[in-house]
Amino acid sequence: MSMRNCVAIDLGASSGRVMLARFNSETGHLQLEEIARCVNQLIAVEGRQCWDLDALEHFILSSLNKLDQQGIVPDSIGIDTWGVDYVLLDKQGKRLGLPVSYRDGRTQGIMQQACAQLSRESIYQRTGIQFLPFNTLYQLRAMTSAEPEWLAEVGHALLIPDYFHYRLTGKLNWEYTNATTTQLLNLRSGEWDETLLAWAGARASWFGQPTQPGHHVGEWISAKGDPVPVIAVATHDTASAVLAAPVAGTNAAWLSSGTWSLMGFESAEPFANDAALAMNITNEGGAEGRYRVLKNIMGLWLLQRVCKELSIEDLCGLVEEAEKQPVCRSLINPNDDRFINPVNMVREIQDACVGQGMPAPATPAALARCIFDSLALFYRQVLHELQDLRGAAFSWLHIVGGGCQNPLLNQLCADACGIPVIAGPVEASTLGNIGSQLIASGEVRDVAHFRQLIKQNFTLKTYTPHASDAYRRSWPRFQSLTHQAKELCI
Repeated sequence: MSMRNCVAIDLGASSGRVMLARFNSETGHLQLEEIARCVNQLIAVEGRQCWDLDALEHFILSSLNKLDQQGIVPDSIGIDTWGVDYVLLDKQGKRLGLPVSYRDGRTQGIMQQACAQLSRESIYQRTGIQFLPFNTLYQLRAMTSAEPEWLAEVGHALLIPDYFHYRLTGKLNWEYTNATTTQLLNLRSGEWDETLLAWAGARASWFGQPTQPGHHVGEWISAKGDPVPVIAVATHDTASAVLAAPVAGTNAAWLSSGTWSLMGFESAEPFANDAALAMNITNEGGAEGRYRVLKNIMGLWLLQRVCKELSIEDLCGLVEEAEKQPVCRSLINPNDDRFINPVNMVREIQDACVGQGMPAPATPAALARCIFDSLALFYRQVLHELQDLRGAAFSWLHIVGGGCQNPLLNQLCADACGIPVIAGPVEASTLGNIGSQLIASGEVRDVAHFRQLIKQNFTLKTYTPHASDAYRRSWPRFQSLTHQAKELCI
C-alpha cells in the first residue's frame, strides 16, 4: 500500500487550521484529519491594525510538534494564506517594521494618487489586477512615504506565506499565485514590474524570482531531527481553493466563499481588455499556468463582524431565523468601502439602509437576511459581468470554502443567479494545498486528476434555483445601490 502523509497549514484572515491528509495512491482514498485550529484576528500596535505573526508562528510550530510527538513524520508541508500583506526583513533576516493588515486605514487615498500619476489604464495593462485600495502596491507606497528613514535597512519583502516558509526553513521564496495579488507583477512577463515598484518607493532588490506552485523551498527540521520538505503550494488561499473546486469543462464558474467571496472562472489567457478594466476584473495566477479571472466581493466578513458585535455564537440558529425574514426588505452594496473595517458594522449596515430609504434591520435575523440577500444579488451581478466578458453563459456555479456550509445562502445564490449551485468541499483551500503537494510529489498527475479525487472522496450538494419574483423586482433597486455607492474596488 502506497500511503503519503501531507500537512496543510491553511491560514485565513479570520481563522487558521493545520490538517493532516492521508492519501492512498492505489485506491485514491484521501482523508483529512484536523490537528489544530486557531482564531486569527487583528491587534492594535502603535495605532496600526496588525497581524499577530508571532502567535500564528507559535500555532504552526505547536501543531507540527504535536504531530512529532505522535510519531508522525509528514512527507511534506505546505502553507497557504490570504493575499496582499507582506513582511519586511532587514539584511540580517530579522523582521523589520510592523506586519500591518490590509484592513488598516493607512492606504486611504493612495490608490487615487496612483491612478492620477500613472493612469488607471497603464496600471491595469501592466498587471491585469483589479483596483483594491489595500493592494500591496498602495500599502508599500503608504509605508515608504510615511517611514522613509529606515528603508535602507530593508533586505527583503516577503508575502505572508513566504514569510512562514522562511521561518520554517531559513530559505527565501516568492510564490507566483500570491505574488499576483500585489498589483506589482507584470502580467505579460511574470516578473516584478520595476515601474510600479519605483512608484511604490520599493527596490527591486527586495524581491526575488517568482516561483510556480510545487517549488521545493527547503526543509523543516523536527524536534527529533527529521527533515521534512516544505513545498510552496498555490500559496494564495483562493488559488488553493480553486485548485480543489471540482469544476469540469468551460461552462462552470466558481465562488470561493469565506471572509471574502471571490467569484470567477479559469482561463488559459488573461482578460485585461477595456471591458475587463471597466468591470474591475482581476487576473490572478493559478495552478498550471491558468489565470483566475475573478472579482472580489466583501463576503461573510459582514456577518462575522455582526456576530462578534452582538455576541452571536449559534450561527445555524441565526440562519434559520433569517430564512423566515421578508425577502429583500433591506439591501446594501456589500462592496461599498464603508464596510472594509467600520468601527461598528451593525450601525454601518443600518445607516446604509436608512440612507437609501430602506428600513434599518433591527434584529440579528433581519441583519443576516439583509447580508444574505445583498450577497446573492451581488453574486448575480458579478456572474453577469463575467458572462459578458467571456461571451458565453455559465451552466452551473461551484461554491467552495467555509461559506458553502450556509444552506440558505447557497439556495439564495442559486435563486438569484438562476443556475444550479454545487456546494463543496468545505475545506477547499486546505485540500488545494494538499493537491499541490501531491502533484509536486508525482502521486497525482495534475489538477484535473486531483479534482476527480475530490468528487470521489467528498460529498457535494446541488441546489436547484427557485423562481424568485422578489429578486426580479428588487434587481433594479439593487443595481442603483451598486452604481451610486463608493465601492471598495473603484
